[in-house]
Amino acid sequence: MNILMLHGVNHNMFGQRDPAQYGTVTLDQINAALTQLGQSLGAVVTAFQTNHEGAMCERIHQAAVEKTDAVLINAGAWTHTSVAIRDAIEILSCPVVELHMSNIHAREPFRHVSMLSAVVTGQVVGFGVDSYLLALRAAVSKVSGGR
Repeated sequence: MNILMLHGVNHNMFGQRDPAQYGTVTLDQINAALTQLGQSLGAVVTAFQTNHEGAMCERIHQAAVEKTDAVLINAGAWTHTSVAIRDAIEILSCPVVELHMSNIHAREPFRHVSMLSAVVTGQVVGFGVDSYLLALRAAVSKVSGGR
């Protein structure tokens, strides 16, 4: 089972960016935890991070061509602004899980709206780094025939 983890804008700065909100874990540590959990669940997790919206859309297109089994996406700020990423996700036929470390619904009003939520399978928010692990478990379950 091949799972693609898409990290959005500014996520390369995890560990330094707003530690009160996001903690001190780095992107490399998040990816390592996903890889380890993926192995235990029988999945290969490939991670991709970019600060360029077009590159994110192109990676989503590539996932469609490769017939990736599931996609996890933390689009960061693009969650609230990017129709382009939303439209790219809509192309996918596999399960897509949107995730966020913080609870976007309990933050600033502009963060309450997700451009992606209408085109993803589900959303996991507010559990810090565990949001990634919960999203991976949900995606594997969905691909394996879980409801």
